[in-house]
Amino acid sequence: MLSPEQRALVKATVPLLEQGGEALTTHFYRVMLAEYPQVRPLFNQAHQASGAQPRALAEGVLAYARHIDRLDALGPLVARIVNKHVSLQVLPEHYPIVGTCLLRAIRDVLGAAVATDAVIDAWSAAYGQLADLLIGAEEEVYAAQADATGGWRGARRFVLARRQAESEEITSFYLRPEDGGPLPAFEPGQYIGLRVLLEGEELRRNYSLSALSDGREYRISVKREPGGRVSGYLHERFAPGDVIELFPPAGEFVLRASDRPLALITAGVGITPALSMLEAALATGRPVHFIHCARHAGVHGFREWVDTLAAHHPHLHCHYCYSEPRPGDVADAQGLLDRERLARWLPHPAAMDAYFLGPKPFMAQVRRHLRELGVAEDRCHYEFFGPASALE
Repeated sequence: MLSPEQRALVKATVPLLEQGGEALTTHFYRVMLAEYPQVRPLFNQAHQASGAQPRALAEGVLAYARHIDRLDALGPLVARIVNKHVSLQVLPEHYPIVGTCLLRAIRDVLGAAVATDAVIDAWSAAYGQLADLLIGAEEEVYAAQADATGGWRGARRFVLARRQAESEEITSFYLRPEDGGPLPAFEPGQYIGLRVLLEGEELRRNYSLSALSDGREYRISVKREPGGRVSGYLHERFAPGDVIELFPPAGEFVLRASDRPLALITAGVGITPALSMLEAALATGRPVHFIHCARHAGVHGFREWVDTLAAHHPHLHCHYCYSEPRPGDVADAQGLLDRERLARWLPHPAAMDAYFLGPKPFMAQVRRHLRELGVAEDRCHYEFFGPASALE
């Protein structure tokens, strides 16, 4: 339990973290990944190189320190962290490692004159409180996953039943349990964790479930990322009959029950979680406005499937925008998705629920446009691929 004096010290650390938070967390990751190889699979090295993971941790640490008196004010941040941890199988034994490295980084970066014994003791108690909170919440999710019909805990072996190219960059993989058992249902928009061993190194990644499950197989649809080790393996070497390990579905970016019209606005591979949302919404008769942005038709996945749905569901309205169209490409607009186009394609936007996903600049722009068109903040829903960070 944090004492009042320790709470005050933690809160007083916020300005220092604001000034040097990213340097602190960069040092923290460098120490941890070098000295504790058992936690390396939990971290995407591409996010380390880009600085995205250190920035995400800095934002999380700052939010925690600011709200140390009222942790309930953290709201969706805790749910997002818990789901990411569960999808990658972060376990209680990992938390002491993180705590040790975080306290060491505070001391090394801020120096002993600032990071006094009292400050370190306060942050040790604060981290212990946060770890207990997350461990408890994660165990509830792990237990629920195991108790669900067809559910499981930890890794489960899946066989690739078939694969299908969806565009020049995206391929779908249909995965069935090796044990032949049933699969649990998942909420539209969720993702799964995947574990592979490449050249002797264990790697874990999250991929959106791109189709509603029939209880027998899951589908993920993966973009081939330049230099991506796991996406490269899946695209180039993962063949029918091969086995891979999956963790149970997780994620808080899910379609919520509502009778309001639905806007699904995506760009690039951000389309993948929207596909299961689209299926679920159409099954209820809910009006859907589906807007997708791509560079050109060659990288526009699932267009034929969505157009076929639109031909059979008059309450599904589709619009496509290509930023770099090739000769012969057919789209409703060229260039970027601006507010005027959204206003034309979304009748009465203030009465809608909007879900959007894609590259960070795209989402920042869409969020701004929706706000200007009168869509309330609590009706705007989005998720980040990779580490969560602020849109603004």
